[in-house]
Amino acid sequence: MDELRIEVDDLTRSSVRALLAEHLADMHATTPAESVHALDLTGLSSPSVTVWTAWSGADLLGCAALSELTPTEGEIKSMRTAPAARGRGVAGRMLSHVLASARSRGYRRVSLETGAEEFFAPARRLYARHGFVECGPFADYSLDPLSVFMTREL
Repeated sequence: MDELRIEVDDLTRSSVRALLAEHLADMHATTPAESVHALDLTGLSSPSVTVWTAWSGADLLGCAALSELTPTEGEIKSMRTAPAARGRGVAGRMLSHVLASARSRGYRRVSLETGAEEFFAPARRLYARHGFVECGPFADYSLDPLSVFMTREL
């Protein structure tokens, strides 16, 4: 793989939009609609959300977003690795980048919601490897048997 480049994204490139559409489609194919908490393009375009994309040359490898919940807490959203890039460490590098950005903003905590189904087991393992632990619902979330809430102090 060429050197991995991570950059803030404005969500205008078709490849980025396609990856995010694939992400939403998988969420809706795996989880009942009332338990899908993934953001669409409108949600990801909010001023409180920063989206990063990972590239190798012209190839899109993945994306991740960080939403500001409070001046000291953020939420990870829309972590996705392109199918051709899976198993190459892209998600771990993206997550490390998001956590470093959260620290630089002065956040003391970063939390996330992911699915409880087997489909999401690799994501839960990734987050646990990066120091996240399960917690109760945060922000506007409610207890949901199809959601796993995780958090990490910074």
